[in-house]
Amino acid sequence: MSLLSVSDLAAGYGPLEVLHGFDLEVNQGEIVVILGANGAGKTTTMRAISGMIPRRGRIEFDGQDISSSSPDSIVRLGIAQVPQGRGTFADLTVEDNMLAGAYVRRDEVQADVERWFDVFPRLRERRSQRAGSLSGGEQQMLAIARALMSRPRLLLCDEPSLGLAPLITQELFGVLKKLNAEEGLSILLVEQNANLALKVAHRVYLLDTGNVVSSGSAAELAADDSIRKAYLGS
Repeated sequence: MSLLSVSDLAAGYGPLEVLHGFDLEVNQGEIVVILGANGAGKTTTMRAISGMIPRRGRIEFDGQDISSSSPDSIVRLGIAQVPQGRGTFADLTVEDNMLAGAYVRRDEVQADVERWFDVFPRLRERRSQRAGSLSGGEQQMLAIARALMSRPRLLLCDEPSLGLAPLITQELFGVLKKLNAEEGLSILLVEQNANLALKVAHRVYLLDTGNVVSSGSAAELAADDSIRKAYLGS
């Protein structure tokens, strides 16, 4: 069942069009990965879906047209984004960052804070620290936990491994995979680490200069020699 359906998506910045009109779909319970080189339009795609930049085309979430919806209303409908570069509130504490992520909710907020502290115990140890004082890996954990505080049905993750050590990256991807498998959380993931992304993905879209040039199951794209040479280093 389709949860997110994107048709003829075009977007950009001022007069510069980055996305030139393509279709994309995330089904309920899927992890879908967008691969592509730098400048392909991956981050622009995420920003367009979450309403952060002007866009054209049609975007439906759970059958509802959100093409003209504001970022705030999109979060309330059940889409949360972990932005590239983490985007934590550096001067707020870890706990206050997480509470900020629950601004669309009223009930059981503190219980969810403790829940995500259980998932990311290092955040519990640093709950009173300023977010800006955390390591890069801890800030990424906080960015994910803050997004999950809105109880999304679809999580948009933009380059979660960027600048992180391999062990931290493996830990974060393990959490995302577990949330998908055990709770059915749908995830749209942009990732430069193609080998790692293909291990967790159900389906993949390959983006090049603002257009989808290939799509299919993770197994199909991993077996494609031309894609392996271009994106997987083999």
